[in-house]
Amino acid sequence: MKKMLNEYFEKDNVTLYLGNCIDILNCANTETVDMIFADPPYMLSNGGISCHAGKVVSVNKGDWDKSKGFDEDFEFHQNWINACKRVLKPNGTIWISGTYHSVYTCGFTLQKAGFKILNDICWFKPNASPNMSCRYFTASHETLLWAKLDNGTKHTFNYELMKNGDWSEDFIKKPEKQMRSVWAIGTPKPYEKEFGKHPTQKPLELLRRIILASTNQNDLILDPFTGSSTTGIMALRLGRKFIGIDLEKEYLNLSIKRFEKEFINKEL
Repeated sequence: MKKMLNEYFEKDNVTLYLGNCIDILNCANTETVDMIFADPPYMLSNGGISCHAGKVVSVNKGDWDKSKGFDEDFEFHQNWINACKRVLKPNGTIWISGTYHSVYTCGFTLQKAGFKILNDICWFKPNASPNMSCRYFTASHETLLWAKLDNGTKHTFNYELMKNGDWSEDFIKKPEKQMRSVWAIGTPKPYEKEFGKHPTQKPLELLRRIILASTNQNDLILDPFTGSSTTGIMALRLGRKFIGIDLEKEYLNLSIKRFEKEFINKEL
């Protein structure tokens, strides 16, 4: 990132920025990032209810997750994807996580911006929350879009590791068989939320697979909606560099607590 940007937190190979990712990325150096993982707002804070740990809870997450209508939501996705495109290396890739509320818009926008979609991964959650309305099927998966710039360059895919690595937590993955596009990975474990939680926090195991699949040692990973920085925690563990951006101080402070524990553990 350009030095004109003020870091909220910086230590070793981890840098966090507070602010709008579109503004920050449009000030950053171009073609510097090897891989992007993005979990943009789902625009679901509409007064609805869900179930968590056996209790009825509100789905409202904050103003950052409120829909502003189709046209403004679409423009938002266009703007952040184009901002990510300018910092991505020509051979880099981007992952976008979402539900049906947002992922189709993101997929269209990716292609409109000149990306080629490599895979759509079904992340199946064996322990997903039940459906409170009983009026439609229980949502038990999210979609992960994996894309590269459609420019003929060769992207990173660690095929042998995906085929022969230790993926014993996933009952769908068979030993010594090709990794398929349906992944069975549970929601975050209690210890992953010891300092607090983000309402759309992803499990470490999901990011371990994504990072190992599509990056190499010392690569630079960007998460423009970093939240509690699960992406960054796993990037640090796997020897990658990390940049995270978020609008909310609350979640960046949560991220810092998680990173500080990781730094202590590395020193032991």
